[in-house]
Amino acid sequence: MSVPRLVERFYESIWNAGDLEAIAGLLAEDFSFRGSLGVERRGREAFKDYVCAIRNALGDYRCAILECVTEGSQAFAKMHFSGIHVGEFRGYLPTGMSVHWAGAALFRFGGNTIADLWVLGDLESLDAMLEKNRSIQPNVLDSL
Repeated sequence: MSVPRLVERFYESIWNAGDLEAIAGLLAEDFSFRGSLGVERRGREAFKDYVCAIRNALGDYRCAILECVTEGSQAFAKMHFSGIHVGEFRGYLPTGMSVHWAGAALFRFGGNTIADLWVLGDLESLDAMLEKNRSIQPNVLDSL
């Protein structure tokens, strides 16, 4: 598996480390994004807001690249997303429990930056996990 450096840095710097300053160097100014949760954004600032929202809802948020193939100016990655449910997420109050889901990401590069990213996620299994966690731990805030 050969993961393009831009893809590796995108996940390691922005998502896993939460380094929002890395956005300017990795993403095209007019970057277009469609996330695994169905959210669409255009531009660096709009994407930054999305990253903050996800990382605030899911502590220790991690994106793992399981496989990646490249062709020309594109890359396709099989992904695993995970975190600890610490803030409201997909309409569910925080449970403090672990969540994870599978996904796939299609990158298009423009020169030395990522120009476009389209991500699909297994939302059905994610929502089932959130529902199950809610029934086990109705609201972590009640215990604080």
